Amino acid sequence: MTVVAQLAEFAVAQRAVPLAEDVRHAAVRAVVDWVSATVPGAETPAARGLTEALAPAPGPARLIPSGRTADVRTAALLNGTAAHAAELDDIYRDAFYHPGAPTIAAAFAVGDRLDCSGEEFLRAVTIGYEIGARIALAVGAAHYRNWHTTGTVGTFGAAAAAAELLGLGPERFAGALALAATMAAGLQGTFRSPSTGKPLHAGHAAEAGVTAALAAGKGLGGALDVLEGPAGFGAATAGITGLTVSGLGEPFAVTATTAKYHACCGHTFAAIDAALLLRAEGVRPEDVTSVKIETYETATRVAGRTDPREPDEARFSLAYTVAAALTLGSVRLRAFSPEALRDPVIRTIVARTTTRVDPELDALAPCRRAARVRVTDRRGTVRERLRMTRKGDPDDPLDDAELREKYDELVPGFLGRERADAIADTLWKLPALPRLSALEWS
Repeated sequence: MTVVAQLAEFAVAQRAVPLAEDVRHAAVRAVVDWVSATVPGAETPAARGLTEALAPAPGPARLIPSGRTADVRTAALLNGTAAHAAELDDIYRDAFYHPGAPTIAAAFAVGDRLDCSGEEFLRAVTIGYEIGARIALAVGAAHYRNWHTTGTVGTFGAAAAAAELLGLGPERFAGALALAATMAAGLQGTFRSPSTGKPLHAGHAAEAGVTAALAAGKGLGGALDVLEGPAGFGAATAGITGLTVSGLGEPFAVTATTAKYHACCGHTFAAIDAALLLRAEGVRPEDVTSVKIETYETATRVAGRTDPREPDEARFSLAYTVAAALTLGSVRLRAFSPEALRDPVIRTIVARTTTRVDPELDALAPCRRAARVRVTDRRGTVRERLRMTRKGDPDDPLDDAELREKYDELVPGFLGRERADAIADTLWKLPALPRLSALEWS
């Protein structure tokens, strides 16, 4: 049996099994968190520019949060881009992967077209997370060295969610995944250099996954050995021939994701958490004379910018995000405002910051993301904090109240309190929603 056939058989077999309560609740949390990321993301220059460029005609799927409509593929593209644009979307830590942005965007687009129930929608989200996560684990760090897993593997997650909602049988479900493989894209070079193109990776993954599922539903099919074959996805993007997947549903990936607590690259989070602890212990930013950050190699490679000047650069800078944490007390949207980017205290700390790889911390990645921050002040006092995990990771998760607090900080400012509260109330009740159209965005 090929890998895509194995994944398809698993997905289809799950239809006979009711969602476990913990899995269902985790899927609801994932959707709430996705909306928390998408609403502010929709107002970023990247998302707004793409929407203006495409000028979508009305269709059966809704854009979030405006409620304007578009065709299914365009809605997936624009919502997926918005979900990733503010760097607030969730993470599957063990595989360098943001599952929610493409997967939930695809599920909303197809779910709107079908006007499915809330339970059907949550099942599709669960299946999309599971298949994407297992492929992401299979290609692993070798893939992530040059490819952006959210753009590439996200295409499989989106295709799986769409195929589930379309009710594709095993053969056509496998065909959707096979087609997704050949449309997957997303290069790390897009965010290692100045660029606003990174959010498009998630949007493209959502659109391509929806396209693959719709096409497979009409009989188009890809090469079924496209994941493990000698010229397939594993070989081409990770140097892995004979790729295999394992652990399906043990546990479901949607129950083991990271909800972002900061509005930036996840590789900076452990260092930010350490810096916030130091601030709480009395470190005064104006007194800081040096900051030393020790962490794992991928963090220094992806988030190693030393003099960021634009928001998209600052979100990928350990030096900047730690300086913002010490100065502002949080690293949310305000930390990337023009005022913060020009703040003289933050700029001074950035200039006094160095980063290095700690071999012991590096050996723990990716399953544990750790960082040590050491601060020296003008009196010569040295304070140090080590964070062995990140706030929001599965071993230090946000509870429901904290997830709602994140939503309440991010969404009402764009939608107004009354509208934001109404949407949140409906999202938490998704399992009982008879039709997705009952979720009113406008």
